[in-house]
Amino acid sequence: MKIHEYQAKAILKKYGVDVPRGEMVENREQAEAAAKKLFDAGASGVVVKAQIHAGGRGKGGGVKIAKSVEEAADLASKTLGVTLVTHQTGPEGRVDRRLLVEETVAHQARALSWHLRLGSAHDCFCRGNAAILSLFKD
Repeated sequence: MKIHEYQAKAILKKYGVDVPRGEMVENREQAEAAAKKLFDAGASGVVVKAQIHAGGRGKGGGVKIAKSVEEAADLASKTLGVTLVTHQTGPEGRVDRRLLVEETVAHQARALSWHLRLGSAHDCFCRGNAAILSLFKD
């Protein structure tokens, strides 16, 4: 199953997990409105994140921090519609059609160098679910 980050965060939030405030956007105007809401609510910055099914979005230029509404809108217009190439997309890349605009949190503002991956799969031998968790540093 492939879901985007904004979809995964909505599921986590539904079950009471704290996630940064944010919303999915599809154009510059929506990004500007989302950033304005977050800054008006007290955010010190926002992260503009490409929503493609591939890892390495940050290294591929798809994750940027904005310190103002205008900067967030500019980043959105520069990112939407662009083909993002990462180590998981192959040389053909993937076109970014959606962004997640969310408030910065302390670890995002410092560095985007740690990754946490959580997955699950059905184990036919045990007739149950298996969870896979990994934490690694770039």
